[in-house]
Amino acid sequence: MKTHSVRTYKSAEKLAREDQLAWKMAAMAAETVPVEADVAEMIGNRIIDNASVAVASVARRPVASARAQTMAHPYSPGATVFGLPSTQRFSPEWAAWANGVAVRELDYHDTFLAADYSHPGDNIPPVLAVAQHVGRNGQDLIRALAAAYEIQVDLVKGICLHEHKIDHIAHLGPSAAGGIGALLNLPAETIYQAIQQALHVTTTTRQSRKGEISSWKAYAPAFAGKMAIEAVDRVMRGEGAPSPAYEGEDGFIAWLLSGPKAEYQVPLPEKGEPKRAIMDTYTKEHSAEYQSQALIDLARRMGPKVGDFAKVKSIVIHTSHHTHYVIGTGANDPQKMDPKASRETLDHSIMYIFAVALQDGGWHHERSYAPERAQRPDTVALWHKISTLEDPEWTRRYHSRDPKEKAFGGRVVVTMGDGSTITDELAVADAHPLGARPFARPQYIAKFRTLAEGIVATAEQDRFLEAVEKLATLSDLSALNVTVEAGKLGAPRPTGIFDWK
Repeated sequence: MKTHSVRTYKSAEKLAREDQLAWKMAAMAAETVPVEADVAEMIGNRIIDNASVAVASVARRPVASARAQTMAHPYSPGATVFGLPSTQRFSPEWAAWANGVAVRELDYHDTFLAADYSHPGDNIPPVLAVAQHVGRNGQDLIRALAAAYEIQVDLVKGICLHEHKIDHIAHLGPSAAGGIGALLNLPAETIYQAIQQALHVTTTTRQSRKGEISSWKAYAPAFAGKMAIEAVDRVMRGEGAPSPAYEGEDGFIAWLLSGPKAEYQVPLPEKGEPKRAIMDTYTKEHSAEYQSQALIDLARRMGPKVGDFAKVKSIVIHTSHHTHYVIGTGANDPQKMDPKASRETLDHSIMYIFAVALQDGGWHHERSYAPERAQRPDTVALWHKISTLEDPEWTRRYHSRDPKEKAFGGRVVVTMGDGSTITDELAVADAHPLGARPFARPQYIAKFRTLAEGIVATAEQDRFLEAVEKLATLSDLSALNVTVEAGKLGAPRPTGIFDWK
């Protein structure tokens, strides 16, 4: 890997294209380098993971709404949509929209955390939709997703968006555009323009994950994927983009990040080096914000030790800066303590999550968020006794570049009414590569089987899993779609503009 210094340049300064970050990412994406076997295996795992959470969410309102919008845009050859028969095809940018919302809705797929935060699996819907539309094969898809993951992870390692309240989809637009460019074997010049265009139109604020969090939290990554497809289509027609998008005097770094004097360090593979960034990422065992994964596991371990929850006086979670200020009491969001808060808000309240996991000894993607569960009096009482504190050591470990030291958990101190305390800590989730039960192909399959139960027929589950097993030799990528059983797509949605009569 080579680390590239990225900063703002005045318009009068000549910054060669080859020295711009967008060009370097484009050149890396355009380069054909063999994908190593463990990377290809992990890409298959993440395709299974995305399908798992997508089928579990097909009847949820945001997913049904996105699907209804997409169904107004049939197209041939087109791309498939989760839940619908593979014979039904839609314009690829709209298929990416519907599938992106389905994948993201439950906050239950893969994650990467470093200088910023990301869900790299959000790259799969737009890249796969284009691959289906243009008739690419499994090897093409593997190579493209390796490139998309590489750009996403390397940007997240080098550039923090959150400190400036920019949503993390600003890294997703460029990575999806780069992955699509790799899929189509486009020249670096075209991918370069597409990456810049995608960055320009997917830079939004983090209000989508603050306060009264709405369904846009699930739509935002799908929007980035849709914009990436449109960006690539546009530049393939010979059009350009704001340039240099990152380093320009009025560009991304100068006005939306740390300003003209700031300098960022972004690692990228050297020429000829394999793209392995996906191996740095990890998925979720529980349907909740990633920083809560280890704490859910810790809660189910601590529950029996606590015993009578009514006797708890207080619970303090000592954790990292991010956990404290984004999903903890440091966020100063009263909504995070509100029993009537939305699912999306509760997903970003470690106080709520820890209380339920402590009482229930686990976590469920639907039952744990149900209104009756959130409003249960004994849960509300326990929930409101929980607070978070930033611990510099947990923050340091969160940002550590040493994978053996990196941590996303915390130390929990439970103080009982009699003054006694129960203390325990956990650095990484059980499902993390360094955790007690790291996820591998059998765990991904089990997750899919569990979430597809009662929604996808067993024969269809078997067919899909068999397609993923032979991904490298797959010629028809529509086999990666999953059709659900009749009556499982949910009730019809209210009419929108596309359905106007």
